[in-house]
Amino acid sequence: MTTPLDSAGPAATYLFRRTDPLRALVLDLDALADLRFDGYRAVFNAAFAALGLPVQWSVERYRQLLALPDERLRVAAELRKRCIGTDCDVLVRVLVEQVCETKEALLQRVMLDAGLSPRTGLNDLVTDAFVAQVPIAVITDGRRRWAQPLVSQLVGAGLMEAVVTADDIGVPPRGDALIRQALVELGVAPHDALAIVGSATGLRGADTAGLATVLIDGDAHPAAAVPAAAAAVRRDYSGTDGGLRLAQCRRLHAQWWAEHNVPAA
Repeated sequence: MTTPLDSAGPAATYLFRRTDPLRALVLDLDALADLRFDGYRAVFNAAFAALGLPVQWSVERYRQLLALPDERLRVAAELRKRCIGTDCDVLVRVLVEQVCETKEALLQRVMLDAGLSPRTGLNDLVTDAFVAQVPIAVITDGRRRWAQPLVSQLVGAGLMEAVVTADDIGVPPRGDALIRQALVELGVAPHDALAIVGSATGLRGADTAGLATVLIDGDAHPAAAVPAAAAAVRRDYSGTDGGLRLAQCRRLHAQWWAEHNVPAA
């Protein structure tokens, strides 16, 4: 049952002594497939080629550039590395805008033609949730024109209760705003849902929205410490523990709230 505390932020939701079962899942698009290296990297490489620039990002180079928080900063860093002459900064500023505009123009075609594969074990979780009538929403800061067909391409049509995109809440969207819109469309409160995200940025957004969250990180080391905001970190949805199936999601969700409940005074 929703109470006034549900809209008061994550700190307030911790006052609940959880009794309700997991009622919904919220997945960001990066949790469905590795969009960083297999998707966005391919789009930027297509943009460089379209503009005649001798740049092709390898997986290793793109991983280095991901330390920068913004795509324009990444493009600028690459171009400055290659730029020679006194007019370098002026040229870089112009080219950064051209590259990013071209990337946006190519994004829909390249992303849908990239042959992206769902993360290992994802379809088992989606099937579990569908059979158990636990609805799933997908969120993305991308545009609906390519995100909606990509979701269908990755998991099949009709299996997601909602797809929330930048078009639904404005550009640029915040991750927590996307999640809150998804919760509204699913008709559940933050403490009734588990978020599954594919990046540290997604984890911050889910934590801000007050959700227990699993981080899917293909680069995660098994011995690495789990971030404080995460209920768990996994390389994908498979594993010798049975994988991230619905039963495991329920256990992680219950465990998270058992650890984060603060008894009301």
